[in-house]
Amino acid sequence: MAKVPELFGNMVFNDQTMQERLPKSTYKALKKTIQNGEPLDLSVANVVASAMKDWAVEKGCTHYTHWFQPMTGVTAEKHDSFISPSGDGQVIMEFSGKELVKGEPDASSFPSGGIRATFEARGYTTWDPTSYAFAKDGTLYIPTAFCSYTGEVLDKKTPLLRSMERISTEAVKILHLLGKTDVTRVTTTVGPEQEYFLIDKDLYDQREDLIYTGRTLFGAKAPKGQELDDHYFGAIKTRVSAYMRDLDEELWKLGILAKTKHNEVAPSQHELAPIFSTTNIATDHNELTMEVMKKTAEKHGLVCLLHEKPFAGVNGSGKHNNWSISTNKGENLLDPGKEPEKNTQFLIFLAAIVKAVHEYQDLLRITVASAGNDHRLGANEAPPAIISMYLGDDLGALVDAIINDKEYVSKGKVEMKTGVDVLPDFKKDNSDRNRTSPFAFTGNKFEFRALGSSLNIACPNYMLNTMVAEELSKFYDELKDAADIESAAKALIKKTFTEHQNIIFNGNNYAPEWVDEAEKRGLLNLKSLPDAMARFLDEKNVNLFVKNKICSSEELRARYEIELENYSKEINIEALTMIDMAKKKIIPAVSAYVREMTDTALAKKTLSDAIPTDVEEELVTSLSNKLVCFNKKTSELEDAVIKAAEYSDDGLAYAKYYRETVFAIMQELRAVGDSMETETASEYWPYPSYGEMLFSV
Repeated sequence: MAKVPELFGNMVFNDQTMQERLPKSTYKALKKTIQNGEPLDLSVANVVASAMKDWAVEKGCTHYTHWFQPMTGVTAEKHDSFISPSGDGQVIMEFSGKELVKGEPDASSFPSGGIRATFEARGYTTWDPTSYAFAKDGTLYIPTAFCSYTGEVLDKKTPLLRSMERISTEAVKILHLLGKTDVTRVTTTVGPEQEYFLIDKDLYDQREDLIYTGRTLFGAKAPKGQELDDHYFGAIKTRVSAYMRDLDEELWKLGILAKTKHNEVAPSQHELAPIFSTTNIATDHNELTMEVMKKTAEKHGLVCLLHEKPFAGVNGSGKHNNWSISTNKGENLLDPGKEPEKNTQFLIFLAAIVKAVHEYQDLLRITVASAGNDHRLGANEAPPAIISMYLGDDLGALVDAIINDKEYVSKGKVEMKTGVDVLPDFKKDNSDRNRTSPFAFTGNKFEFRALGSSLNIACPNYMLNTMVAEELSKFYDELKDAADIESAAKALIKKTFTEHQNIIFNGNNYAPEWVDEAEKRGLLNLKSLPDAMARFLDEKNVNLFVKNKICSSEELRARYEIELENYSKEINIEALTMIDMAKKKIIPAVSAYVREMTDTALAKKTLSDAIPTDVEEELVTSLSNKLVCFNKKTSELEDAVIKAAEYSDDGLAYAKYYRETVFAIMQELRAVGDSMETETASEYWPYPSYGEMLFSV
């Protein structure tokens, strides 16, 4: 492998490459667009396009694609070649500024939530110059936004870019009030930690449920799971280590700051964590990371599973969203400093975030709602569905002191004594981490821990940016005419913490009593996607996005319909897959085994009445009874899926029916099926077991 500094970003049309290949005037114009959001002239785009094409061709590219993020939950791409006829039967390689700036994929087959009729096919992609283009698999990838012919937003990236502008505008206004007039731009940054499973591809190929749905719909627990905690941070297996090494190399080529890799809690589960970057770039990089994870796994005879709960009974996979705010002068606005009690700037931004999370807790829950994530939230592996904030002991004590007009004394960084002479002493952090909190302060950032592993992080981040921007806007209106900014700011901070302290909880979010306590505090417990989405179009939420010009009310309605429809479709696919597995594989397999056990018992009786047949008879009786129940539950599930059509005109009712009726029967069917697996000889059971899948790599 080449040296990492030489390897890093060598497949990216990044700032260094642009400086080398673009005329100075073009480079300066493009940098103004990237840094200050200024419009880009087509003449500049033409020069950039020509240089970008020449660079891409040198990297072996023959095609280009506008790479975008529709409402499908995955990325989309249409590849066009650079070739253009030269008039003499030959071709030349061309790429214009117009082709760079605008693409035209067919929009009719992407989810639109009713915004677009099927016959209204035209849609546009437009270049996002703030996210670098890159070369991959012989194609130049150009990150873009996506909209319909009539201008409606059809993707996840456009609202994110708009929200970044909004929070920058409002944060700069606050900073100017506080005397930081040299700040011209504020940027949100994200570092999304990514969890995933790796299993053997030969075993994966034998499981229809994994192929069609990404999770196992049947499967009895293995004798060993994660009980010993021996996999977490354990030695990485040779095959997995080789995969991780290749993955790092591929990601580094694409300029992705892959930093940390380790074994996670469940067997065959792992994690990759990047260094933080600007939110829209982090979003692009995370989408690309998930794609590269899957492709790299294929080269090693593995499959990378990104479903939130691929295996019942062991931890599922999440994605921790480490979010912060920084100025163009390099200052982190969420850094408390050595004396946070005197840091008015920090406390104003902290108060705005506390208020935002409290007032829009339903939106934060909605951002992480999905059919897959419903399996995780609330279990002892992920934060509960109740949104709350963790500030830590030290910062929590400061907030309490502000609310109650008490003196605050920081504990500072305490010396950690190891008690072993050869081990160095060191300063420990002011507070512990709370791994059970959905939204935890971790030093100079907030870690939103409730995201599911397959989620596009654009959604939670554009909502987070927007709600914080809204609170900063209100703070500015309260402070702008104050005679004494410092005094007015302190009064506002105290008022905000006092009114919104109920969202702050530094205890154990898994504790059963927290559910009752949260209810007393007025916090929401939205256990599933239908429960959460029922609040999406509440007036305060619609007003938030319309006022801040992130989405129109029509676009919000469309997103509401799309999320509900996707949820129902996913459970429908799971139900149909279960029925297929039950009827075509499991029932015939168990029937065959029962028949063999019956034949064995009869053969023993024929030989001699003295030969005991109790074992076979008990097994036949047990499995026969379960088989009858299993067949009955399969029929019930078939009937429930058919009946679902009666609710299809109402997206919310449709989703609730799938959650409360179809999914409930699926759980019952699985329980019987998993019980039969434990009594059926392995050579008869038609699917690889949990033990084989989780411990074979």
